[in-house]
Amino acid sequence: MRKTIAVVNQKGGVGKTTTAINLSAGFALEGVPAMLIDCDPQANSTGGLGFARDEDRFSIYTVLLGESSVAETVLETAVEDLTLLPSSKHLIGANLELVQADDRAFRLRDALNKYEGPEQMLVLDCPPALDLLTLNALVAADSLLIPMQAEYFALEGVSELVQTLDRVRDGFQPELEIEGVVMTMYDERTNLAQQVTENLREFFGDKLLKSTIPRNIRLAEAPSHGKPVQVYDPRSRGAESYMELSREILLRNKIESPRELARIGASKQAKQNGVKVRFWPYT
Repeated sequence: MRKTIAVVNQKGGVGKTTTAINLSAGFALEGVPAMLIDCDPQANSTGGLGFARDEDRFSIYTVLLGESSVAETVLETAVEDLTLLPSSKHLIGANLELVQADDRAFRLRDALNKYEGPEQMLVLDCPPALDLLTLNALVAADSLLIPMQAEYFALEGVSELVQTLDRVRDGFQPELEIEGVVMTMYDERTNLAQQVTENLREFFGDKLLKSTIPRNIRLAEAPSHGKPVQVYDPRSRGAESYMELSREILLRNKIESPRELARIGASKQAKQNGVKVRFWPYT
């Protein structure tokens, strides 16, 4: 079955795009076909996978307007098993062009339901605002992944985010749930980070994911090279953290990772032969 996860937070600068790019790449590198869907008019996820701006190609904008299908629009990336539904600066106009349409909140969901590609995991990179684009993403999603920094203002936004989730459930998508909350730009050495983490654990319970994403210069550098961090610097802390996050989410959803099964098999074989081995998670 296909799983659709929207990476969302109404607060900007918390690592949504970084998480969307590297989480989808992590799924693909684990051998689970994935698609990254860029729902932000800034098209940062599109650029972060190495695609230059091209307003003439099909994009999520043309999909929402019914001018192209997902199958006609999706692009192959340099990462095996990872595809991209690109964005465009024209996407900002969709908020106005669709406002009178009866099905304006369901355009993306309906387009994805018609798509019969091999991708098992769909990851939506949402803009930092509750507009028609974000609403389309939330209605199309099965669950929300919330990147959050360990700071006071992040806690202030939690109640607003939960209220938004409740409104979408009541009016559009009753089965929408929280996939998890992931701490980004995380420094466990600070008292503030530990305090915020404890408060979030009290609020979200087991929805607070065990995987955390540290501050890491390689994460900041990778988009300028048009690559996920796992490809740009696979041995960096950022790459390993996003691979841990990908595996944790796959495990929570009971989705088998072909790479994990291969690692377990190879490890058992090596143990029988008396050989110690270490596997990087992305190979």
